[in-house]
Amino acid sequence: MQNRHINRDSYFSEQAYTTEKFVIPFIGKARFVDSEMHVLEIGSGEGGNMKPLLDMGCKVTGIEIEATKHAWAIDFFKTHPNRENLSLICEDIYKYKQKQQFQVIIIRDVVEHIHNQERFMTYIRDLLTHDGCIFIAFPPWQNPFGGHQQVCENKLLSVLPFFHLLPVWLYKMVLRLGGEKAQKIDALLEIKETGISIERFKRIIVKTNYTVLREVFYFINPNYEIKFGLKPRVAWKLISKIPYLRNLFVTSYYCVLSK
Repeated sequence: MQNRHINRDSYFSEQAYTTEKFVIPFIGKARFVDSEMHVLEIGSGEGGNMKPLLDMGCKVTGIEIEATKHAWAIDFFKTHPNRENLSLICEDIYKYKQKQQFQVIIIRDVVEHIHNQERFMTYIRDLLTHDGCIFIAFPPWQNPFGGHQQVCENKLLSVLPFFHLLPVWLYKMVLRLGGEKAQKIDALLEIKETGISIERFKRIIVKTNYTVLREVFYFINPNYEIKFGLKPRVAWKLISKIPYLRNLFVTSYYCVLSK
């Protein structure tokens, strides 16, 4: 397990850096982003992705289902000068009953953890204004670390690529032999169950009537700049156009959707 998964201050700073430098400009090339916008982040965690938007003066709402992460976010933002523009909600997104709509919805490295992604994409349409957009980023399941094995306690397993693609019974056996705790194994198996490919995601957005305004297939994830000092690299056009094969090489898929 990397230190960043333990040190939540570091993780918060990484999120804020990547969103400010890459995510907001990416959205901006499809839809103009300014301080007058109402922004929703689903799966907001500690809130790092929200900080640059709050710094801009946007009105920001973060919904996070995990109480511990929600509490961290409250602590991180308690002295922020624009704190009055921030609403932090600890709740399942399906229980969010407010009728407010948002110009921008951010779902960064979250959709691959959600069960029944088609239901989810259908549900959030009502949270988006008619001229709004949704930013989604996720690691395709079949990429070298699409199983999130970097969170493993075992040092070898945390850097071992592709072993999450093993059959469930064998994957579970390897994790047990590696000394992973039952709770960690259950979490990794759930990611295996919900992991999503680019092709399946594209089928879902067609079925749920979204339009892709912009998309980029990253060979080197923009977040790797702050994590590992690696400059983002877009996948070769030939690779990005080949269904299924591209999932093995794309470490992050970015897209902006509209209704």
